[in-house]
Parts: sequence; C-alpha cells; structure tokens
Amino acid sequence: MNKLFAIPTIDGNLCAHFGHCEKFAVVETEDQKILNLKFFNPPIHQPGTYPRFLAELGVSTIISGGMGMKAQDLFAQNNIEVFIGINSENPVKLVEQYLANQLESGENLCDH
Repeated sequence: MNKLFAIPTIDGNLCAHFGHCEKFAVVETEDQKILNLKFFNPPIHQPGTYPRFLAELGVSTIISGGMGMKAQDLFAQNNIEVFIGINSENPVKLVEQYLANQLESGENLCDH
C-alpha cells in the first residue's frame, strides 16, 4: 500500500514550526519501503492553506515539530494523521523511524 508523508523543512531538515517552513518534503512509501522523496514549495501561508495543499497531494501523515490547533483540526477533518513534537532531523530518517514504529509524538513546539 502506498502512503505519503509530509515533513515541513528548512535547510533540508524538519522545521520546528509547521507554518514557517521553506519547503515540504513529501516521502512516498510502499509496503514499508521508501520509494521517493520530493520537495514542494508551499502556497502562501494563510489559515487552512497548508492542510488543503497537502490533502490535495494525497498526504496521509504529517510529521512536524509544532503546529497550531486549527491546522491539527483541519488535518483531522481530512483523516490525516499528525505527529507533533518531533525534533529536527532529515525527512527520510523520520519516515524510517515511523516505519519502524520508533517515532513518538512529543510536546507541541507551537504555542498557538
């Protein structure tokens, strides 16, 4: 089964705040194996634009350091799983941790 992960990045690694990312890394997996990594420029940051953009790409899981409650609610409405409180790391390594059941959500690094 194919699954798409989105990771907000800055300088190629996870960005601590979802809404302040430079690009989104989108990692495609199939049967627990990484197939592809692409970077996408995000749309202009307005409330709801990032969740809508990623849902349209077919993303099923978001891995982020911090994220506001509105974005979390919008992802939940679109049945997109969210992992927050994750420390900065290479997107591929984060997805590998997820696939190995070693990725754990922590404290939300965003306070709004």
